[in-house]
Amino acid sequence: MKLAFITPRFLPEGVVGGAETLIRDLAVTSVQAGHEVHLLTTCASNHFTWANDREPGEQVVEGLKVHSFRVNEDRNLELFLRIQDVIDKNRPVTRSDQQHWADNNVCSRDLLAWLKQMGDSFDAILVGPYLFGITLQAAGVFPEKTWLIPCLHDEAFARLEIVEEMFRACKGYLFNSDPEKLLAEHLYGIDPEAGRVVGMAMEDFEVDAEAFARKHGLDTPYVLYCGRQEGGKNTPLLLDYMQTYVERRQESVRLVLTGSGDVPVPEKLRPNLLNLGFVSEQEKHEAMAGASVFLHPSTNESFGIVLLEAWLAGTPVLVHDHGEVLKWQCQRSGGGLWFRYYPEFEAMMDRLLGDAELNRDLGRKGRGYVLKTFTRAAIADRLFAALKG
Repeated sequence: MKLAFITPRFLPEGVVGGAETLIRDLAVTSVQAGHEVHLLTTCASNHFTWANDREPGEQVVEGLKVHSFRVNEDRNLELFLRIQDVIDKNRPVTRSDQQHWADNNVCSRDLLAWLKQMGDSFDAILVGPYLFGITLQAAGVFPEKTWLIPCLHDEAFARLEIVEEMFRACKGYLFNSDPEKLLAEHLYGIDPEAGRVVGMAMEDFEVDAEAFARKHGLDTPYVLYCGRQEGGKNTPLLLDYMQTYVERRQESVRLVLTGSGDVPVPEKLRPNLLNLGFVSEQEKHEAMAGASVFLHPSTNESFGIVLLEAWLAGTPVLVHDHGEVLKWQCQRSGGGLWFRYYPEFEAMMDRLLGDAELNRDLGRKGRGYVLKTFTRAAIADRLFAALKG
């Protein structure tokens, strides 16, 4: 097959968001299965500014023929942000304003022109994630051969008319989990047979479980969160709960954070907090392997890559009850627990920190689940069963 994958960002070194990492991995899986794969993306690397800080052109990365195009620089950012704020607050937005929001989102005329010229030569076009202008526009060029990789969340943006129109027009959908697929069916009334749950290949790793503690001088147990530090990931709630937990139950336990962002830290938590920002993949995996618990409080996920990485490290996880996808992963694997309010958070933390046998058992089950379900061969089987359907 000849395939085109389209995603807002692609960096050869791979440091991008979870959705873009997933799409890159599906593209690499396709190359390794013997298919010709082109990946269309923008010249931007920063997801805040979307400035064209990379040169346009073509290069080959991991067997992918990567085509980079400039982001439109004449977009009306003020209009975009004004409408986005209205949407984000779940207020009514006219169809016209929805289109203004999409047109002034992250878009690339150059990419669309290339796709219109070359799209007939592809057997399938795969685009995502769903809430970028580049996705909304590209999906409409050859909808009869377009597969949407939506990374869908239950949020106001998912209920826009233009988003529903995109879903209804596409040939098919590649989801990351059953809850994500069910959400799309509920919101848009799509044919359940048109969507397949595929996911992403997870590479196993071996690290020294003591290395992270040695490097940072940690002589007491620590729990870990990896990812963006922002309200959308529920990080402020995590910091608040951890401060209360430290005060009430475990004065010595440390919270370790990795990843970008800047959220207020409760004053009383500061002595028990180690915030490292970005770290290498090696150090992240070492931190996961040495952690007593991996915490993932987000309620807006379609897959949960870091959750699966923590299980590969043999570490149990604790997630939010309202995070349908992460809870679903815990239920399927038997590798974690969940909480709804602070009393449940405290009770689950007590169990995970106080019961060594339970801790090991959850970590073992989680690791086994990832190794069985998310091998590259398993992902390839699911992906091409869908595309050749």
